[in-house]
Amino acid sequence: MKLFRQITAILLIILVFVGFDMSVYNLFTKRYINDTSEQMQAKSIELDKYLPFVENSEVVKIDTDFKLTENLPVIDGAAALYPVFSGFVNAVYPEDSVFFDGENFTTESALHYTNTLKAYKAVVDGDADIIFCAEPSQQQLDYAQEHGVELEFVPIGHEAFVFIVSNDNPVDNLTVEQIQGMYSGKYKNWSEVGGDRSVIDPVQRIEGSGSQSVMMSFMGGTPMKKNPFGFMGRAIGFSFRYYVSGIVANGGVKMLSVNEVYPDKENISAGKYPVTVDFYAVYRKDNTNPNVKLLTDWILSDDGQEIIEKSGYIPVE
Repeated sequence: MKLFRQITAILLIILVFVGFDMSVYNLFTKRYINDTSEQMQAKSIELDKYLPFVENSEVVKIDTDFKLTENLPVIDGAAALYPVFSGFVNAVYPEDSVFFDGENFTTESALHYTNTLKAYKAVVDGDADIIFCAEPSQQQLDYAQEHGVELEFVPIGHEAFVFIVSNDNPVDNLTVEQIQGMYSGKYKNWSEVGGDRSVIDPVQRIEGSGSQSVMMSFMGGTPMKKNPFGFMGRAIGFSFRYYVSGIVANGGVKMLSVNEVYPDKENISAGKYPVTVDFYAVYRKDNTNPNVKLLTDWILSDDGQEIIEKSGYIPVE
C-alpha cells in the first residue's frame, strides 16, 4: 500500500511537470518557432524560388521587345518585391548578367537582393543603380541627405498594407482607429475591440524595414508602444498583402478586414481598402547611366506593368 502511494505521488509529480512544460510551450515557445525553410529565415524570401532564366522558377516571364545589353543598371530591393524585380531582369537583361551561388547573388551580378534596409544604403552609396522598395524611413532619408544624395522616387505599383492575426482569433475586422489604438497602447485587451479576454501583443518589425516605415506613417506620428505582457496574449502584426498571402495559404494566420473591407485585389483596385501604399523604383538623381531612366520608363509601359500585375500586385494605372 505504501509503495502504491509512493508510485502515485511520483506519477502526480510527473504529470504536474508535463502540464507545466506544455503550458510554457503553448504560451511562450510555440509563438516563436519558425517552421519556414532556412533560406526563408535568413533572407525573408526563398531566392532560388524566383530566380530569372530558370525553367521551373515561379518568376513571371513575358516576351518584350525592349532589351538591355550593356551598361546594365544594378538592381536591388525589398523581400516582398524581389519576385517583381527578378521578373524585370528575366524580361530585359541578358542571361549571363545574373550570378547566383546557390545562396546569394555574387558581387558581379546585375541582380542583387539585400532587403529594404540595406537597399536604401546601397543606392545612396552607389552600390546599386535602382532599388525597388516602399517608402523610406526618416533615418534612410537622413542618410541620403548626410551624403549629399538626392533620390528620385518613381511610383510603379500599389499594394495593400495588411494586418494579421492567428486563425483562432475571433476578430475578423478592425477599424483604422482601433488598430492605431492597439499600437499606441490605448487598447490593451482584445475584449476592447470585439475579441476575447486576451492581452493584445502589438508586434513590430525592425526600424528601417519597409513595413515598419509604412506602419510609422500609418500611425501619423503617434508613438508605438510594446505591451510588456503581450507574450501572454494574442498577437497582431502587419506586412504587405503579397508577402503575407503565401503565409496565409499555408495556414495559421489570417488577414483582417479594415473598416469592413477585406484586402483582396478587387477591393484594392477599386480603391475600397483603406490602407494602400505605393512602391517605387528609386535611384540617385545624379546617376549618369542612361539605362536607369530607360528601364524605369519601360517598367511603366504595358509590358512592365504586366509583370507587376501577374506577380500579384496592382499596376500603377
